[in-house]
Amino acid sequence: MQLTKYNHATVVLEQDGTTLVIDPGVFTPESADLVRAAAGVLITHEHPDHVDLEALRAGLAAQPDLVVRAPQAVVDQLGDPDGRVVAVSAGDSFDVGPFPVRVFGTEHAVIHPDVPTIANVGYLIGGTVFHPGDAYLEPGVPVATLLVPTSGPWTKTEHAVDYVRAVAPERAVQIHELLLSEVGQQMTVGMLGEDGLGGVPVSILPAGTTIAV
Repeated sequence: MQLTKYNHATVVLEQDGTTLVIDPGVFTPESADLVRAAAGVLITHEHPDHVDLEALRAGLAAQPDLVVRAPQAVVDQLGDPDGRVVAVSAGDSFDVGPFPVRVFGTEHAVIHPDVPTIANVGYLIGGTVFHPGDAYLEPGVPVATLLVPTSGPWTKTEHAVDYVRAVAPERAVQIHELLLSEVGQQMTVGMLGEDGLGGVPVSILPAGTTIAV
């Protein structure tokens, strides 16, 4: 399985000629093209940095086999063309081509007590790659590659370190990084990495970089 990191929270997985896109948001200039080329799209929650609604609408219109899976709030905004926008929640499992997918979690991390909490799910793909969306979500199962958020109004280094320790992946890849400068990214990854407090290898992948997972 190949993983390509794009801006912020957008990740693309490819295997056996099938492409799966996770969280094509408005901060990713390629979102519309990625969606049109995908067999499936997974959305963790409704914030625009994780879901570009116009890109999804265009992709659904252009690609008759495309299926989008997301929490109900996203389905409500997109509608349900031909049953190809499917609501998911914790405990669900399904396949997208060669990718088995399991769904975990219920809520977005708390930004502030005065900000209402919304639905947020995480996805375990192929039994190896876990995308938690906007939450330090522990799936409670082994994870080979953890996509770990490093910036946002809800993140905190202390919690991120504890999250990496709790999940204990074989390795982690930084996502959700656009609010950090290059120096900030390096510092945060240093704290989370195997020579820091997290104790596992953590990679910074420039947008467009592909690795095997």
